[in-house]
Amino acid sequence: MPLTVIGIDPGSQRTGWGIVKEQSGVLSLVECGIIRTRADENVFSKRLAMIYQELATVLEHYRPQEAAIEEIFVAQNSKSALKLGQARGVAVAACAAHDIPVLDYEPTLVKKTLVGTGRAEKEQVAFMVRTFLHLPEKTTWPLDTSDALGIAICHLSLRNSPLI
Repeated sequence: MPLTVIGIDPGSQRTGWGIVKEQSGVLSLVECGIIRTRADENVFSKRLAMIYQELATVLEHYRPQEAAIEEIFVAQNSKSALKLGQARGVAVAACAAHDIPVLDYEPTLVKKTLVGTGRAEKEQVAFMVRTFLHLPEKTTWPLDTSDALGIAICHLSLRNSPLI
């Protein structure tokens, strides 16, 4: 039975998302994208509403069965960490509103699962995402999008692991 997963890399300015299907151990790209909020938007709640609405549209259209989302990393700036947490909460709420179970993954676990080291660079993650999905080297998208696809791939790789 095929399983479709959405990976989400939350951010208050850019939220990456990627949907991956796994069937008989073979991964394939369904769709991916990025939600960009307007940096000049001075009402933060409007940015959060935009993230929620656009993710809801994606969820309604593609109907993934499960969701994987990146946990918040330790940020040096507490104000930035709070905004990131709010954007993450909106993404989790969008999935919950669509009855999609959500699992959380630390950024270092995602990188270690894909690249073999928890301190991998974003470009290394993007390369491995293309490799796992059997995409041509010329395939490119924003790094937030490849991170989201990496989160989905990590979830599909680890979902039956007793470690989670």
